[in-house]
Amino acid sequence: MNVLADTNILVRGIHRKDPQHKEALRAIRVLRNSGDTVCIVPQNLYELWTVATRPASSNGLALTPQQADRVLTRIEQLLVLLRDTPAVYDEWRRLVSTHSTSGKASHDARLVAAMNVHGIDHVLTFNIDDFKRYTGITVLNPGEVQAKPVEPEPPES
Repeated sequence: MNVLADTNILVRGIHRKDPQHKEALRAIRVLRNSGDTVCIVPQNLYELWTVATRPASSNGLALTPQQADRVLTRIEQLLVLLRDTPAVYDEWRRLVSTHSTSGKASHDARLVAAMNVHGIDHVLTFNIDDFKRYTGITVLNPGEVQAKPVEPEPPES
């Protein structure tokens, strides 16, 4: 299955001092090792850049733009980047109107719009409640991601 990683997964994955750092990385690793594809969209990278380069005093990671650039390059190498299309905007407009979305929730609606356009129905996030309003989406809590059982090899005859 394809799974979209929410930006909070990426932020915690690069912030080693975050209490959920290991949990975020473990969930990505388990999904990838189970044969799932962990995806990101440009919105994730815009949001990550903002948090990464914001001062620590403003709840940021205080990275320089050069450091943030290296982080984004590494993430782009590890995860599948699904590009925006004009259909993402149209779907976002539909979602924010349908769900009367306002404020910061509009960012999550854009992630869901990209998911819908790209045919992704799973999102990995620490913010479970942010995605509950959207039907057709399965929200995965990183702490609950389990490795898929390995099918035993049939005995040789």
